[in-house]
Amino acid sequence: MPDTIHFSSDALESSLSTLSQRGITEFTLQDENILSHKGKLLHFLQVFSRSAPTVFLTLPIDASLLDMDIAKAASNLYCSLEIPLEGMSKAGSYLFDKKFYARRAQMLNTLGLVFGFSLTFASESGDSVKAFRDRLDFALSLYPNHIDFPQLEADCIRPPKATATFSTQDIRMTKECAFACQTFYTLGRAVTWFLPVLAPLKMSPSRFFQDFAEWQNHNNCSLHANWNPTSVHHSEIEKMQLAFLAFKYEEKNKPQLFDLVSNIVRLNGALARCYGEGEESRVELHYNPDELLSYGAMDLQSFFENSFIENSRVRVFMGADGAEYRYC
Repeated sequence: MPDTIHFSSDALESSLSTLSQRGITEFTLQDENILSHKGKLLHFLQVFSRSAPTVFLTLPIDASLLDMDIAKAASNLYCSLEIPLEGMSKAGSYLFDKKFYARRAQMLNTLGLVFGFSLTFASESGDSVKAFRDRLDFALSLYPNHIDFPQLEADCIRPPKATATFSTQDIRMTKECAFACQTFYTLGRAVTWFLPVLAPLKMSPSRFFQDFAEWQNHNNCSLHANWNPTSVHHSEIEKMQLAFLAFKYEEKNKPQLFDLVSNIVRLNGALARCYGEGEESRVELHYNPDELLSYGAMDLQSFFENSFIENSRVRVFMGADGAEYRYC
């Protein structure tokens, strides 16, 4: 894990140009004075673009401050936006504005920005398991790169608390679901294929992750087994993804689609590891790789019915313009 280096607000701007020289490759902005003021944030992003263009910036930002000006400035950077998906307690319920977040996500996806959501649970009055699952399902429908759950961390400043609408048992179950999502979706790098692969199972994401949590409990890789998904190579999580998906496709009487699912997961996984770690690999496929990565593969049933088997082997490697693949 990289060392943490703190800069004072006054020294922050002048320090940005020294990041690369000091071997710093990632930077997280945590200055609330900047993060809460649009003008100051825009200025910071402009300075960061000039001073540290190769450093990866993590930008925690409230959705209320996120407009087109901020998004366009961020699109010039190598960065990820971290957005709390929050609501408000009202009349005994916990509500959040889906249209508000959907508009923000559409803007970010149009600009090609990497972003993730941060979700909490049992920290506001009126919250419930049903409300949390609704937030989780909604968040995943917006294609975030990742979803974080701060309450899974030991040093969480807003730990979940049992209430009349969120029992101790509910909290335990929700933590398991969140951990399953963190493992399968975020650390499993599943954003590009998760929703299309889930569609034939006719399950909501939250139901899928609750089932995956149970599978993790049975396979000694759960939250309560103190298994740490950040400590294993992505290829190990991919094996878990495929094992669980094979089980679910058999359970839902869709075993004929699993070979296609496996092709999609393994090819995308190889590309993700190439992007992330520069790892070169070879992947055995039963379908044309170009078609597997096309829009047509978003509908698995139609793809299965209309595509031809094409046995091939591709080499995935880092080319001049990013991850590439070639027949081998």
